[in-house]
Amino acid sequence: MKANEKDYQKYSDAIDQIQQGNDAMIDLFNEMEDDTELIGFDQNVVNQIEKAKIKFGDDAVNEKINTVVREMLSWLDLEGVNSKDEGSDGS
Repeated sequence: MKANEKDYQKYSDAIDQIQQGNDAMIDLFNEMEDDTELIGFDQNVVNQIEKAKIKFGDDAVNEKINTVVREMLSWLDLEGVNSKDEGSDGS
């Protein structure tokens, strides 16, 4: 294929952009973590949550579930325990 300097530069720029896109995809792939369920709901509970979200909306159901779980967790002594995201310094 014959090309002048302008065509050569266009192809070179396109290849550079493709390479940058590939590098970005590789970075995203390398940063991926396993998607593990935080809570293993029974299928019956999942079905009820789905129905509630249809009837009341995602935000309302999420708020209710968070309120109930937050209250339940307040009964547990979790002081001094760090989550994976907090690390050992509690941040």
